[in-house]
Amino acid sequence: MFRALAFIFATLTVLAVAAAGGGVYVLWHYGRGLPDYTQLADYQPPMVTRVHAGDGRLLAEYSTERRIFVPIEAMPKGVIKAFLAAEDKNFYSHPGIDVFSMARAALQNLAKIGQNRRPIGASTITQQVARNFLLTNEVSFDRKIKEAILAFRIERAYTKDRILELYLNEIYLGAGSYGVAAAALNYYNKSLNELSVAEAAYLAALPKAPNNYNPQRNPSGAKARRDWVLDRMLEEGFIRPEEYEAARTAPIVIRRRDETEFVRADYFAEEVRRELMQRYGERGLYAGGLSVRTTVDPRLQAIADKALKDGLIAYDRRHGWRGPLGEIAAGPGWAERLAEIAPPAGIGSWQLAVVLTIDPGEAGIGLASGERGRIPLDELRWARETRDGQTRGPAIERASNVLEAGDVIMVEPVAADDKGKPYPAATFGLRQIPDVGGGLVAMDPHTGRVLAMSGGYSYEMSQYNRATQAQRQPGSSFKPFVYLAALEAGYTPSTIILDAPVSFDPGAGQPMWQPRNYGNQSLGPSTLRVGLEKSKNQMTVRVALDIGMDRIAEAAEALGITSYLPRYYSMALGAADTTLLKMTTGYAILVNSGKRITPTLIDRVQDRNGKTIFRHDGRTCEDCRDVAWQNQPPPRLPDARAQIVDPATAYQMVSMMQGVIERGTGIRIRDLRRPLAGKTGTSNDAKDTWFLGFSPDLAVGVFVGFDQPRTLGENEQGSSVAVPIWKDFIAEALKGQPVIPFRIPPGIRLVRVNAHDGKLPVPGDKDVILEAFKPGTEPGAHPAMSELEEEPPITAIPARASPPVNGGGIY
Repeated sequence: MFRALAFIFATLTVLAVAAAGGGVYVLWHYGRGLPDYTQLADYQPPMVTRVHAGDGRLLAEYSTERRIFVPIEAMPKGVIKAFLAAEDKNFYSHPGIDVFSMARAALQNLAKIGQNRRPIGASTITQQVARNFLLTNEVSFDRKIKEAILAFRIERAYTKDRILELYLNEIYLGAGSYGVAAAALNYYNKSLNELSVAEAAYLAALPKAPNNYNPQRNPSGAKARRDWVLDRMLEEGFIRPEEYEAARTAPIVIRRRDETEFVRADYFAEEVRRELMQRYGERGLYAGGLSVRTTVDPRLQAIADKALKDGLIAYDRRHGWRGPLGEIAAGPGWAERLAEIAPPAGIGSWQLAVVLTIDPGEAGIGLASGERGRIPLDELRWARETRDGQTRGPAIERASNVLEAGDVIMVEPVAADDKGKPYPAATFGLRQIPDVGGGLVAMDPHTGRVLAMSGGYSYEMSQYNRATQAQRQPGSSFKPFVYLAALEAGYTPSTIILDAPVSFDPGAGQPMWQPRNYGNQSLGPSTLRVGLEKSKNQMTVRVALDIGMDRIAEAAEALGITSYLPRYYSMALGAADTTLLKMTTGYAILVNSGKRITPTLIDRVQDRNGKTIFRHDGRTCEDCRDVAWQNQPPPRLPDARAQIVDPATAYQMVSMMQGVIERGTGIRIRDLRRPLAGKTGTSNDAKDTWFLGFSPDLAVGVFVGFDQPRTLGENEQGSSVAVPIWKDFIAEALKGQPVIPFRIPPGIRLVRVNAHDGKLPVPGDKDVILEAFKPGTEPGAHPAMSELEEEPPITAIPARASPPVNGGGIY
């Protein structure tokens, strides 16, 4: 008996030592080379970067994994209990692995041997954290052993709450949802604290196999799994019986995040994306969880998009019809054939249609839906044949002049004709996507905040942003900077300059350069104001000759129009390339009393923890601390921006550009009857057309031109192409706003003068205006004025005085 007991004891000892040795070997073998679990201490999961409009609404989201990180302290208890019940009810009591759950799973797996079924894992939440963060999803005993070892190590290093926080924010729950917060938004369009018991239980049912429990593809399976989680929650005492009964009877209703309201500003959002990428890199943008507040005003952005689209369409219609998109047989089966045609990019709300019948006074059409309609002759009269995109064919007398049966076209429902006479039902208008491009920028001139940006007709058609990327000649819209330099050099708005032909000899056998006015009309001796209002090239060149190109270049460079302006006289007529955003900023500085502004699309950027890491307004406000909420005056913020233009000079330019609208090339805007100022611009051969201007508190720039520069047409210019777009925008943008006059800086003297010659008025003068003068420069107070008036005209300039020139603005 003794020897038997000794043998048994010895055997058990050997087995125990062998088991211990085996355990040590297993730990040594599988524990070597395991990933460093301490990295979880500093783990920052990829999170969605969310970009907001100026009013807080969502503008765009950027992510590799759609995750919203929620600290465990902010996680609702009901959500936590649902996941504990479904995944690991003993989470807060086990050391990292649940021995009893593993034993039960092992027995079930033994029973399934030979059935070719996936084994049950029985992983705890800690083991899932180890697998998701540090290992792979490989199904093997090796991975399970490594997972268990890491789970023990993680439990010793971190608190239970930290482990659960990592799990709930990392786990994938289907529908592109990483983490429970993203899943709540994507499945229910709710935040976590808004979830019901049934909704939390459904999310907790998803970790095992999200695709298998999609309620749209497998409603019975989804409900069964959800109800199983509810059973576990009731069994663990996490919910009351009445909550259980209510949750089991609740249907699973998915409300996708498509219902979330997004602000539409495609070109603006892409420009913000580029800037964020440049500042924070790809990982910072797509995984950093940034919160970005932008400057865009959704109302102004919608107005900008519509005004630019309408203006481009109006120009395009003036230049005729380029023909149908294609042809199909107009016989039986036309609807099916039409439905097979992919709509072109940029079609928007328009529809594809096929011409079925042609009568003299209308065309009968059919839509892909099978609906039929008509296009009356009045809606076809614009569609004269285009010739080289500029001239048009004969007038339209009948529908057959434009369309044939089988033509595939774009149409839009119309309710009335141009005179307001109602059309019958199912009446459509013929439509055509413009091939001309353009851009519009609206800016707060006091801060540089870009309030709206439209970079083309359709972002779907082209992501090329004509507001920021198109380098084009500004033509005569550059002239305000020439006249600004002249005012700084001692000119006044009433200084007399000769508007007469002038020529340059470039030398080297090159032909003479003779800048001409639009229409080849010269005014003779005229004031600086009249020269700007009428956009006289010859006068502008003479100003450049008198003050020198260095002054003009320094002014343009200081205002940010260009980093370097070549010292050629053609540059005074806007021959140097620049962008719409830069030009708008330069104009905004003028109405901002000459103080520098930096254009920005971003107000503030916060990191995933809410810390502000970028702010456009870098001023500090000492008076904003320890605020007494009662009887506290608004704090005064310092303004350290550079004064790059004398305020009096800046106002003189504002006043002169008001005259452009009151009496000059922008006169089409005058009927808005508001304090507005601006300048038209058209480059050589009308390849680029501009209008830039401002109200006292809003600066707006418009550019229109083909992406591959070519003439817009012999009779097209800034006043016919860009001005209508600018006018439509500013009229709608300022609707309902109080009429505010331009602010006059100290030291300006307003003197009544004749609008044509700048002299003091005499009895009988009709065109009398208030002219802005600096002290001592008003009529009769500046002895040098008579000398300027008597300066002889310059007819030729030696070659050494004029470097070779290329191009230049013409009106």
